[in-house]
Amino acid sequence: MNVTDHWFTVPLDHAVPDGETITVFAREYVDAEFAEARELPWLLYLQGGPGGKGSRLLQFGGWTKAAAKHFRILMLDQRGTGLSTPADRQTLPLRGDAPAQAEYLTHFRADSIVADAELIRQALGSGPWSTYGQSYGGFCTLTYLSFAPEGLRECLITGGLAPLTGPADRVYEATFRRVAARNAEYFQRYPEDRETTTRIARHLSEVPEFLPSGERLSVRRFQMAGSYLGGNTRIDGLHYLLREAFVPAPDGERLSDTFLETVHGLVSRAANPLYALMHESIYGQGEATNWAAERVLESFPEFEPTAPEPLYTGEMVYPWYFEEDPALLPLRETAELLASKSDWGPLYDTAQLARNTVPVAAAVYTDDIYVDRDLSLETAASVKGLQVWESADFHHDGIADDGEAILNRLLGMVRGGGG
Repeated sequence: MNVTDHWFTVPLDHAVPDGETITVFAREYVDAEFAEARELPWLLYLQGGPGGKGSRLLQFGGWTKAAAKHFRILMLDQRGTGLSTPADRQTLPLRGDAPAQAEYLTHFRADSIVADAELIRQALGSGPWSTYGQSYGGFCTLTYLSFAPEGLRECLITGGLAPLTGPADRVYEATFRRVAARNAEYFQRYPEDRETTTRIARHLSEVPEFLPSGERLSVRRFQMAGSYLGGNTRIDGLHYLLREAFVPAPDGERLSDTFLETVHGLVSRAANPLYALMHESIYGQGEATNWAAERVLESFPEFEPTAPEPLYTGEMVYPWYFEEDPALLPLRETAELLASKSDWGPLYDTAQLARNTVPVAAAVYTDDIYVDRDLSLETAASVKGLQVWESADFHHDGIADDGEAILNRLLGMVRGGGG
């Protein structure tokens, strides 16, 4: 593996190209064997998120093993993440007060990420390149197809067809239903875990238990362990976690250090604060999101922490995150301003997508709890020439289970080999 680091200087606001700049980092991975044999074209990997940095490869495996046979892979640290100019509780105060921080973060959505990618492509001397978008990376791909299709040769998407129009509410109405169904599937698989889950919730409401970072663990934060449910094989990880929940102590049963350490890793946003700050904004076009997930939750009382048998939650973000997570506490006012922002610009050009000429293939997972299947197919029908491969064999993290086969299938589809 040949590895090359790249830093690029880009405008903070691409509408003001001569204004303030930030740095965007990307890492290039090339299989040395194939690089010596021929000049390889570029594949830009658009990471899930928002707020996720590019993958740090230690070796080729899964989808990267397949991709490295055809491409030089570029892992992008989307602006604000990884080695790009950071945006977190430590750095954002440099911008000034909360309104100044919120204004700064308006430039951290998919439209800016795509504009960065185009400058990077040109700086690398590449013609139209291939892209692979996982989850939020697929959202960014649709933005790319909308506003800079001339930079694209072909696009692959896994679990990432965003709704092109409409309020964020309908996203959460769909995903709450799918998460509820996934809970039912889980408890059917591990019926003993229904009692354990309720027992932990009742324990947390009565007995103070503290995470390694020092704050008390709430029931609603424990419910975030539902992130395990978004995976095909990771679902078993939740079962293993619950089996290690309680230990005997002098003052009665307590939650084990092992359990609390693992839960902390699941619920802390210290490593990706932009996920919480920007999450609902990825659905904002011309209107405020105003904490849509919390609003929709009122129609799904089974997810309330006080429910008789509370369910695990999915990817939803709530305002109380900024009351309980130490990494988010200083950013509470900034988050409120972003949630109330009503003049978000467009993320997609539906007319351009309707006349799209770039080959696109997308994997849609039937039971995906993060990106709803029905909304995904609605979007697919709105993008001319987009080919869909729907599968019930995988969940949102399908590329972690069989990434090599998935990438090869999608690549064959965009190149005329069929699905």
